[in-house]
Amino acid sequence: MNDPPRMPHRPAAAPAFRPAFTLLMLYFFAFFVFFAVLLALPDLLEGMRTIPPAASLEEERAAGAEIARRAVQGKLFYALVASAMATGIGSYARILPGIKRPG
Repeated sequence: MNDPPRMPHRPAAAPAFRPAFTLLMLYFFAFFVFFAVLLALPDLLEGMRTIPPAASLEEERAAGAEIARRAVQGKLFYALVASAMATGIGSYARILPGIKRPG
């Protein structure tokens, strides 16, 4: 009897690369920058309004750096917590593109 020719066995295709953890870290970093700027913005705007005219560019940079340092002082922890919460809620609710909820 003539059996039909058999097709050679091909291994299953490798699963597609899905960088869920990398995306999660990128979302976390983006939320952190967003919340840090959002929390520091009122102090930065106030400092911009009250900055005295500087005699040189170096003095102006030093004054700007001091204003920025004071603006974020004590607020980075809150930005960290807010970004962790936003990333967790976004991941749990499946709002963030590319992130699958475990389970």
